[in-house]
Amino acid sequence: MPRRLIPIDAAKVLASNLIVLHHFCAYGPLADALDLAAPHLTAWFFEYARMAVQVFLVIGGYFAASSLAPHGEWQRHAPGRMVVRRFVRLSLPLGAALLLTIGVSALTRLWLQSDFVPAAPGLLQLLAHATLTQGVLGIESLSVGVWYVAIDFQLFAVMTLLLWGGRHRALWLVALAGVASLFYFNLQPEGDNWAPYFFGSYAMGAFAWWLGHSRHPVRWLVALAFIGAAAMVWDFRERIALAWVTALALGISRSRLSTAHAASTTRLRVNSWIRRGARSSYALFLTHFSVVMLTNALWANRRWESGASLALVCFLAWLACQLLAVLFERYVERPLSAIRG
Repeated sequence: MPRRLIPIDAAKVLASNLIVLHHFCAYGPLADALDLAAPHLTAWFFEYARMAVQVFLVIGGYFAASSLAPHGEWQRHAPGRMVVRRFVRLSLPLGAALLLTIGVSALTRLWLQSDFVPAAPGLLQLLAHATLTQGVLGIESLSVGVWYVAIDFQLFAVMTLLLWGGRHRALWLVALAGVASLFYFNLQPEGDNWAPYFFGSYAMGAFAWWLGHSRHPVRWLVALAFIGAAAMVWDFRERIALAWVTALALGISRSRLSTAHAASTTRLRVNSWIRRGARSSYALFLTHFSVVMLTNALWANRRWESGASLALVCFLAWLACQLLAVLFERYVERPLSAIRG
């Protein structure tokens, strides 16, 4: 397993909270109130904070490479078992979070009638979410962010297939798939429910890991920088620019670790707050929509109007998201992670 790096943990904490703030600025009467009170700030969070998902895509590729092929070659695991374990790791906490969301949405509908509050789910909808196929089947999501969990699983499965099937040429296959994504698939908006659309970011994260094991890490960094720059020239996308910068930052950190063990490990010691926040980032991603719904119902029914009350409600709701995530990670996600496929 890779050493815990403070840049990775800090990036996970920041990215997950940006996504939370994006959703507060995107849904319901609370979002309308925020837009009236601080239109420029709200517009920024609505437009740009959602791109923090790219950070998770890059980090996902980084850790996939570290577990499947830490030295650039397949580690002789059974590929099917690895994919099943990943499915279980993602889907069990998601299922628990969706049960919470279904209950909270039913409660919210008693107080607030709004399009963003999910309706009671049908059997087909539940089955699609249980198999992470709701996006490809065009079935409405029961919660925000479920699409990402499905994409994460697809990306891991594709990476597993490429590394297992490619053997000694596996890195070339990953690189080719990444380039195809950056220069073609990511330019097809209709493909955003499938792994090839996002694989460029995932592959950049993987190569950020592998350059740490290279005899010539600078060459790998230059190659990564060149591919990203070429993709920006081909068709500039802010989301890909963020993924590219994140991958380069991880690559530089990875390269420094491989050449400066003791000093950098001490220097990059993760403090307990960031470690806890990073550990509960997936839980925060899964559970915060329940708080968003309840906060909107509270705001709509209390009819507060002052800027001070708006700021206080948003701050308390954000704190509630953090507390719920910590509790969910400790008492739900962590026990479920002990179940292996």
